[in-house]
Amino acid sequence: MTFETVSFTREGDIAVVTLNRPQRRNALSAQSMQELIACLDAVGRDSTLRTVILAAAGKVFCSGHDLSEMTGRDITEYRRIFDICTDLMTKIQSIPQPVIAEVQGLATAAGCQLVATCDLAVASEEAAFATPGVKIGLFCTTPMVALTRAIGRKRAFQMLVTGERIDARTAAEWGLINQAVPAGELQSATRKLAAKVAEASPLVVSLGKQAYYTQIDLDQPKAYAYAKEVMSMNALAADAQEGMGAFLEKRKPCWVGK
Repeated sequence: MTFETVSFTREGDIAVVTLNRPQRRNALSAQSMQELIACLDAVGRDSTLRTVILAAAGKVFCSGHDLSEMTGRDITEYRRIFDICTDLMTKIQSIPQPVIAEVQGLATAAGCQLVATCDLAVASEEAAFATPGVKIGLFCTTPMVALTRAIGRKRAFQMLVTGERIDARTAAEWGLINQAVPAGELQSATRKLAAKVAEASPLVVSLGKQAYYTQIDLDQPKAYAYAKEVMSMNALAADAQEGMGAFLEKRKPCWVGK
């Protein structure tokens, strides 16, 4: 896969998708978002890939929307930009593989939204996070959707209404990321997490990811009604029978992806 603003590499069964506009602080242009969608769509259709790392080139992870595309447009153009952005966030959570954000630097506005949307996130202790749109007259309303679901109401509103940065340790404490590590350990920590995820059956991980996002906003009775049906169907899968049998027999399971 070849793109202008995104690079793709493969490390065994790990897909590494890298934002590659360092000269523009990896701002999300319409083109870069469309290329990310296309890349993730292709990854999602490749059953030999088990996890995805979303990384970024340069010092900044992602500075949000490309503001050069955000001035002097009509309502149709603004809707198009935010439609593409919404499609990107939906794609991250709809592909079967877990997506891990590898955050080496600043993630602001839609960049912070990217981190909040990814299934998992590991950040350098040098990283920081903010939704500063309020400071330039454009409230981070679409980033708000992902942020409130990741860290809760009061903390999210604090970030949204002040625009102030939080550091990586605070982001980990608040649940925006899974862990903060020294900068020199970022890549190894991300790959260690990816390898841990890849130990499980890819079929079961895919089923679990889909079920996670389906149930999370349901009320509890509906969530249980849905979850018990998914788990019942999951129990019939060859990998479930193999996994339970391997546990009882005290051996390592052999996944077949069925």
